[in-house]
Amino acid sequence: MRLFIAVDFNELREYFVELQGLLPKNAKLSLTKTFHLTLKFLGEVQPDKTEKIVEILKTIKLEPFTVFLDSTGIFPTENYIRVIWVGLKPEDSILELQNKIDEALKPLFRKEKDFKAHITLARVKYPEDKKAFVDQIKKIKVENKKIEVKNFRLVKSALSPKGAVYEDLALFNSQ
Repeated sequence: MRLFIAVDFNELREYFVELQGLLPKNAKLSLTKTFHLTLKFLGEVQPDKTEKIVEILKTIKLEPFTVFLDSTGIFPTENYIRVIWVGLKPEDSILELQNKIDEALKPLFRKEKDFKAHITLARVKYPEDKKAFVDQIKKIKVENKKIEVKNFRLVKSALSPKGAVYEDLALFNSQ
């Protein structure tokens, strides 16, 4: 099964949908239906390994912290656009949590490369005019909304023709 570790941001779902409405129309977009920050993508995992992952994640001490929405951005580059996202600030507490997870799971999974704290708004298939598309993304003003991070979760992701379907397998609360 396909697994990842994330912080859920669906409490701001209405606002993210509002931002999606501001995205340029000159591209084929696949809009995200649920909103989260992926801390670590585990990929395909044998079901018998799940219990071990849960036991390891239970050992991670999470101190609650606050983040704010930041500006929009594009992955991987402005010339090769695949994802539109909203960033988070400050990143230090997120990076600390992500690093704890990475270290704890090091015996089972390789470390993340180039981690960037973000919430995906849409996947991009093909922008007709890249420059105009990027310019429109840069003009989107993101409200400095506050989010309290008090937990993270192990999530199962099943791909379907209508998009990914997520199921929480375990929730890890702050101490």
